[in-house]
Amino acid sequence: MGTVTRGTTNPNRLRRMDRWIAHTHGAELRGAVDPVAVDLGYGAAPWTAVELLARLRSVAPRARVVGVEIEPARVAAAKPYEREGLVFRHGGFEIPVPQRPLLVRAANVLRQYEEGEVAGVWERLCARLAPADPVTGSRGGLLVEGTCDEIGRRHVWVALGPEGPRTVTFATRLGSLERPSDLAERLPKALIHRNVPGEPVHAFLRDFDRAWAAAAPYASYGARQRWIRTVRDLAADWPVTDGTVRWRQGEVTVRWEALAPRA
Repeated sequence: MGTVTRGTTNPNRLRRMDRWIAHTHGAELRGAVDPVAVDLGYGAAPWTAVELLARLRSVAPRARVVGVEIEPARVAAAKPYEREGLVFRHGGFEIPVPQRPLLVRAANVLRQYEEGEVAGVWERLCARLAPADPVTGSRGGLLVEGTCDEIGRRHVWVALGPEGPRTVTFATRLGSLERPSDLAERLPKALIHRNVPGEPVHAFLRDFDRAWAAAAPYASYGARQRWIRTVRDLAADWPVTDGTVRWRQGEVTVRWEALAPRA
């Protein structure tokens, strides 16, 4: 179920997303008996699935990855790369795995879809995630859906749980950034057409640029220190959910409700 994508992929393209997942979701993966992750729409080559397995196993040694592609020829081409903990399957948004995965990563998959289709896809994918468990304190599975440039310098993604969207993360290679609003071109489909006056995401990027300009004196200490100061000031008015550890990576995560499109 779904539409064949262009299949564009490059080694290390999703490293920023993967590292964020390992940091944010690592405890859930470690605590699961059979932590299955799905790389949905991995593209014309299997590099992102191979890399996802390595990065997840650095924090959860039992993690397994299933690469899922709707184009049969891409699945056939990926088969030689199968190994312990990594397999490739033909399928789409129905997620053809027997268990509910603890992670679904869908990077650069929805960009070609219409904005009105996103909510339905999110709902379908969230329904396939492992459920929350109040007894163990597990928040359940995680869907990470977003967009990046061709070599992974700029990336924006939404994280969703079984209950729906939770956060939006902006991540960049700081040395390549002129201003934070440069990330607007990588907003996921749910937000990219909402970067207009009157919408929350537009107001957020406007304030982000203003805080970046105000932090210009910190540039003499490097782009990282300027970014940290910028996000610290931004957090006075916006619900930033992470801290300096992630800011140092060129990231900032904000609660979804603050940026969600107006009805």
